[in-house]
Order: sequence, then C-alpha cells, then structure tokens
Amino acid sequence: MGHNRPEHPVAHYRCIGVGVGPANLSLASLLHTPAEVSNLFLDRKPAFGWHDGQQIDGTTLQVSLFKDLVSLADPTNPFSFLAYLHDRGRAYHFINAQFTAVPRQEFRDYLAWACARNDNIVFGEEVREVGFAAGVFRVRTGRRTLTADNVVLGVGSRPYLPPQAARRPEPTQFHVSEFTTRAREMGGKRIVVVGGGQSGAEAFLDLISRPGDALPRRVSWISRRRNYFPIDDSPFTNDFYMPCHSDYFYGLPVDARKAFNAEQVLSSDGISPHTLRAIYQRMYVHRFVDGRPDLVRLQPNREVVEVGRGIADTWDIATRHHEQPGEVERHEADVVVWATGFRPAPTGFLAPIADRLEREDGELRVDQDFAVRWDGPPDRNIFVQNAVRQQRGLADPNLSLNAWRSRRITDRLRGVRSDDPLASFIEWSTKTGPKNAWLP
Repeated sequence: MGHNRPEHPVAHYRCIGVGVGPANLSLASLLHTPAEVSNLFLDRKPAFGWHDGQQIDGTTLQVSLFKDLVSLADPTNPFSFLAYLHDRGRAYHFINAQFTAVPRQEFRDYLAWACARNDNIVFGEEVREVGFAAGVFRVRTGRRTLTADNVVLGVGSRPYLPPQAARRPEPTQFHVSEFTTRAREMGGKRIVVVGGGQSGAEAFLDLISRPGDALPRRVSWISRRRNYFPIDDSPFTNDFYMPCHSDYFYGLPVDARKAFNAEQVLSSDGISPHTLRAIYQRMYVHRFVDGRPDLVRLQPNREVVEVGRGIADTWDIATRHHEQPGEVERHEADVVVWATGFRPAPTGFLAPIADRLEREDGELRVDQDFAVRWDGPPDRNIFVQNAVRQQRGLADPNLSLNAWRSRRITDRLRGVRSDDPLASFIEWSTKTGPKNAWLP
C-alpha cells in the first residue's frame, strides 16, 4: 500500500505535507481534484497505518460516518466514505448491516484506500529538515531536497507514557497502541490496565472476553476518574464540534480555553455506552453465571504513583486514592497496559526556522486559518493540523472537524473563501465577545 517512488517529476510545489495521517490525508484528498495547487505529501512509514496496534475486534468509531476525510467539506468528492463503499461494491451490504457505528477496522481500510488512489502521496520518505531561503521552504528528506511555497504539518501524535512507567521497552509493560501485538498470550496472568478512557475500556473488555485457557487470572482496571464515565454524545454537546464553536473558542482568553477543555473532556474522551454495557454484562456473567468472582478488579478515582519490580519478573504497582490519600494500595501484576493517551509528535525537523515561529502554551501559535504566526512573508506559510488543542479546543485532534479544517487550509492556498456551514442553534458569543459565525 502506498507509493514508494524514488523521484517526482517536479521539484517545486505550492504545498508539501509532512505526515499522512487522517488530517493531512483529508487535505490531500481535497487538493487532488482539481489539481490547481501542486502538492506532495510525504510520510516516513513504509505504508499507511492508523492505530494498527489498537484494531481490536468489535471496536467502532465514536463519530458519524459522515465525518470522513471530505464529506462535510465537499460531499461530491471522490474520496468520501460512501465512494469507498461504492468502489468496493458493498454499499447496500453496509446499509443492510445497520451498524450503529462504523467498524474501526473498516474505517482504517477506507483511509488506506484513499492513500492508494492518490498519486501525490509518498510513503517511505522521511522529512529531516525544513528551512527557508530565497522566498521558499526547503524540505530535505532522506532522498532529496524539494522546495515549496507552503508546508502543512500533519505528523500526528505519539503514545504517552507517564513518568511511573518503565523507561525502557519491556515485553510485559507497554502502551495500548501495541495491544494487538503485545497482548496475545495472556491466559492465566494478572493484568493491570491503567487509563479510564475508550482505549482502556476496549483493552479491558477484550481481556475479560477471552475464551477458556486464554482468559487471564485477574484483570484490574485503574482510572484517575471518579468512575468509568460514558462519552457525552448528546446533540447540544456535539455543537462543541462544529466549525462555529472552533472559531469562537479560538477567540477566548487562554484561561477560559483551558477551563473549557478540562470541564468538557468527556465530550471527546468518554467511553462509548455500548462498550460500557458489554463490560458490565461480561462481568455479570463471570461473577454470577460462571463463578469467577475474583476475575475483575475495578479501581477508579486512583492515581498510579509507582511501578517497580516485583517477585519473579512481576510488577509491583502502588496506587493512591484521591479522596483517601493516606493509604497506598498495591497490585502484583504480570502485565501492565498503559492506556494513557497520546501527545503531539515532535517536530524537530523545523529546527532551522524554529526561532522564527511563534509559540503559545507549548504549541505553535496559529492564526484563524491554522497557519503558524512567524516573521516570514505573508504568502509563505506553515500550517498545523491536529496539534493546537489549547488554541482550537477538544475538536482539534478529533475527526469531527477534519474536513472543515482542511477546507480552511485549502481555501488559503487557493486564495478563496468557501462558505462555512450554518452556525449552531446556540449563541456562543455576545455582540462584544469573540466573533461568532452567525454575527453580522
């Protein structure tokens, strides 16, 4: 999968993308036709991948199928999810299956399909340096040097491990992003899953659902949250994931943005209700039907404070209850799975121009079109995708605004401005507050 060509016929582009995850793949799809903006997207991976280590059987997306690469920006675009279903000859079958949510593996296959159909995407080529000279960006890869008027960063995120985790790779202590390859032989073992979001829930459900001898001896689930909370997927909460709210959020003071992200985190990082229901039902069967009362241990409202070596290659895990901090609880585990989220990937390749780029709260500071504020020419820009959560809100790393954000960048590249969708029913701003799309 992917295009691994050693050369490209044109050395200069209007736009070069660094990274090919869903964010930049959305932009590449919108730019593909018409081809008025010459573009090239590079990724160091040998082929497309998207959470490949978390493609657990039965997992689904937490967003609508319409929140694909292009549909909410250009519903006629040939890179839509519906176009994928039609191309594969399965559109009627998909409708008849009556999925309540898109299977995550199928969405992953859709993204790979979009990559394979786009000849402006190159895998197996790492961008090592981005500089600026003679009015253009100079993009040096492991194979060649290219030039561009604009660069779009879509390098995605990398797994986050807290300081308590092992500092070197361990076969029995790993991030959930490696779950499908590292959690195969778990029969009879004591396992601790750390993290109360969707990824932790999926790993926990998979472990307690294994048959026969593949079933662990005990599975403990630790979360900092007070309980295992569902995602808030209600209509008015979903208005936070509309373009007009993203623009409103951008205009808020920094402290207000931070407070919002903390208060509304369950709108993006809660657990799907059907996953919670499946977990509860499975636990019921284990305890009351199959006679396994000690299989599951649930411990929310706790912090993992230390992880050290136990006896005979085990792990000794210390936790502290948030409301009873005087006592330390201990777990002996054979395996630790860290479902502790992701952080934006580093952008060390920007070193030649790093001192020319503005930053805000650890992020590259962007304007309303996601272009980094810097001291260079106004018609030469570095755009940022999926890495400005503090400036654009919880929706920024989410699939919900993927196509809209790409449309905003595409418009800037083409020198046009498309109409935004109609604003929310909710009046987010006052007449004197941050400008909202519905205001005159």
